[in-house]
Amino acid sequence: MLQPKRVKYRNAQKGKLKGLAYRGNHVAFGSYGLKTMEEGWITSRQIEAARIAVTRYMKREGKVWIRIFPDKPVTSKPAEVRQGKGKGSLSHYVAAIKPGRIMFEADGVPLEVAKEAMRLAAQKLPVKTKFVLRRDFAE
Repeated sequence: MLQPKRVKYRNAQKGKLKGLAYRGNHVAFGSYGLKTMEEGWITSRQIEAARIAVTRYMKREGKVWIRIFPDKPVTSKPAEVRQGKGKGSLSHYVAAIKPGRIMFEADGVPLEVAKEAMRLAAQKLPVKTKFVLRRDFAE
């Protein structure tokens, strides 16, 4: 699973997810992409599950790019622990995404195969998504 090799701070604040994605909002590497339509946190497990779904359906043909990286640490306290005594320990890492962000890209397969692969990936993710093509894409 994806996680940073090292981080400056072990614990991070929650932060806000307002506005649209101004970076990473167009298909840059492949011909097909999966774009998010709402904001949210995507865990490293969800990213990995979506990646496996795409590569399995594409039968390892073509190429897949993951355009998001889980670099935000999420902490949690154990069950039935009283409040106070500091912030909880590290639980997992998430990628904070805004609407318009391209999460996955694919190339080297027919349009129908890519569409179905991205649909399968979207089922593994907790946000609404949309299948998009590169601007200069021509069949």
